Amino acid sequence: MKIPRRAFLQMAAVATALPVAPRIASALDYPTRPVHLVVGFPAGSSPDIVARLIGHWLSTRLGQQFVVEPTPGAASNIGTEKVVQAAPDGYTLLLMTAANTINASLYRHLDFNFQRDIAPVGMIGAVPFVMEVNPTFPAKTIPEFVKFAKANPGKVIFASHGVGTATHVFGALFEMMTGVSLLHVPYRGSYMPDLLSGRVQAVFDPLPQAISYIRTGKLRALAVTTTTSVNVLPSVPTLDQFVPGYAASGWLGVGAPKNTAPEVVDKLNKEINAALNDASFKSQLSGLGVDPTSMTPAALEKFIADETKKWRKVVKFASIKPA
Repeated sequence: MKIPRRAFLQMAAVATALPVAPRIASALDYPTRPVHLVVGFPAGSSPDIVARLIGHWLSTRLGQQFVVEPTPGAASNIGTEKVVQAAPDGYTLLLMTAANTINASLYRHLDFNFQRDIAPVGMIGAVPFVMEVNPTFPAKTIPEFVKFAKANPGKVIFASHGVGTATHVFGALFEMMTGVSLLHVPYRGSYMPDLLSGRVQAVFDPLPQAISYIRTGKLRALAVTTTTSVNVLPSVPTLDQFVPGYAASGWLGVGAPKNTAPEVVDKLNKEINAALNDASFKSQLSGLGVDPTSMTPAALEKFIADETKKWRKVVKFASIKPA
């Protein structure tokens, strides 16, 4: 039997669409079972706390439990790889952080490529850092700090949470852009006792960790690392005012394995952005020192690409290698 050309083309179109239909239907029904949100840091850490906040919101909105899985190790690379290797069905997600964009250049033999293998879903927020010194340090402003450091190359100690961490590379970016040479001392534990005692002169500190010491006068804030001032420290200038173009923040977002259905990504993005527009949720984030920041998946993809490029230059400049 000969089938008319028009009828044949219609049948072919239907046949082609059939395999796609179940996927779309599944995406629209998503989620139908618990979702796992992997965090590359220990339970009780800031990323873990933020993950539990967004997980609770998504559980309430989408009717399925979002289970937070702390998977620490290798500067969050172990948790990231776990998500990379997961099925791209939306049931295993990653709590992304600034560490992911730093690690892309710091670790040269990873079994994954963060930009290629993780699909950006949604931004949650940025975490301002503050450049601070012990009150006994002679510099009270960034220009004074730069002048003193240039007059004493390699003698001003700045501490960090470890080689290649944000507290390290944010300082290395400062060195690169100002031409000063500081002495970096990485700590396995807390550097705060030595900073408070004056054995360490400076740090680039996450604002949530620093704020109480600054308010009580135990530490002196020279500048925040963001390009805009922060509400909790309105009188503290931005580094960008003295070092044009300087910008560095911690950040948190949600990602999924590559090839996750766009419908699932869009659904999650919509709900994450709804949380960031909710007064109560925003208040909880702000209380943790996180500045709520919504983005589309495309905007987040560009942000990640830009951050990866920036930190690649800094890692190369400072010859940073993992400890």
